[in-house]
Amino acid sequence: MKKDINYYLNKSLFITATNTDVGKTYASEKFLRFFASKGLKVGYFKPCETGVVDLPIDGTKMLNITKELNPDFNVDINDVVPYQFKLPAAPWVAKENTFISLDIIKEKKKYLEQFCDVLIIEGAGGLMVPIEKDLFIIDLIKELQCEAILITPSKLGCINDTLLSINALKAKNIDFEFFINLYEDKDSFEKVSKPFLLDYFQKLNFLQDL
Repeated sequence: MKKDINYYLNKSLFITATNTDVGKTYASEKFLRFFASKGLKVGYFKPCETGVVDLPIDGTKMLNITKELNPDFNVDINDVVPYQFKLPAAPWVAKENTFISLDIIKEKKKYLEQFCDVLIIEGAGGLMVPIEKDLFIIDLIKELQCEAILITPSKLGCINDTLLSINALKAKNIDFEFFINLYEDKDSFEKVSKPFLLDYFQKLNFLQDL
């Protein structure tokens, strides 16, 4: 992390990514454990989860981890994942006739913040995944007044995906840090993608180093 740990007191960090299956839930756990190890009380929030049959798999797992790290986070799964949909698709598609209320999401965020020093919020898919017709994940980050943690992959194509996502965040004036998740094409990453990224950014952050 680029700032002193006290900077993150009473902050909410939004974990987003260049696309789906890049490692947002894995990243959320890494950040929860990192902040807890620094003595901060952690909290977790996932406004929308799709692909839910009985209970939200990601949300339930992360809530259990959060409660282990911070016993004061005495909330239930419907507080942590207020919108749960069966179809594994973008929230706008999966919600069918349900209206996803930005006000309800803001109320849940405010409620959860009472129980922690730093709240980790996990998005759905990438920055331009639609929640409502004119509300995208990137808009939600802005509306919730969060700083973003952008997770980018190590696979071929990550240069393009990383730069596009960073430009989108800059265009919305959203403060961010980005972390590379070394999970795919990691053997070829050193030769294929890392040389340009290192030259362009000078310093790279890897999720595995947290």
